[in-house]
Amino acid sequence: MKNRMTIGRLAETAGVGVETVRFYQRAGLLAEPKRPVSGYREYGEADTRRIHFIKRAQTLGFSLEDIAGLLQLDGPHSCSVAHDLALEKLHIVEDKIRSLESIRDALWQMVRQCELKHRRGTCPIIQSLAHRDSSVSR
Repeated sequence: MKNRMTIGRLAETAGVGVETVRFYQRAGLLAEPKRPVSGYREYGEADTRRIHFIKRAQTLGFSLEDIAGLLQLDGPHSCSVAHDLALEKLHIVEDKIRSLESIRDALWQMVRQCELKHRRGTCPIIQSLAHRDSSVSR
């Protein structure tokens, strides 16, 4: 077999730590090769590609459970299932963006109030945070 590598070399090639490789193996996301007589398990390019797949999916917000499901997809309905899962993640991201925009707007309002209405001894930001009817809503 071409391009066989140890777990250390696999981790380096994939840009992760050895413990990450072992974690993926324990989670069932990456197969653990049998130990040959030489004592060193050997990995190949397919293992590197699989780790890259896992890392890209994690970056996009997919859970390890989601990733396990995506790795199992094969067949005519694969795209439909992946599409639905990605659409679900997209809705979650859009909700988070709206929430972050609301927080940003509230913080900008507090900063502006502080800059415009600052009186000695009173801080509009502290006052705003202390009141229940503050404009910060989540």
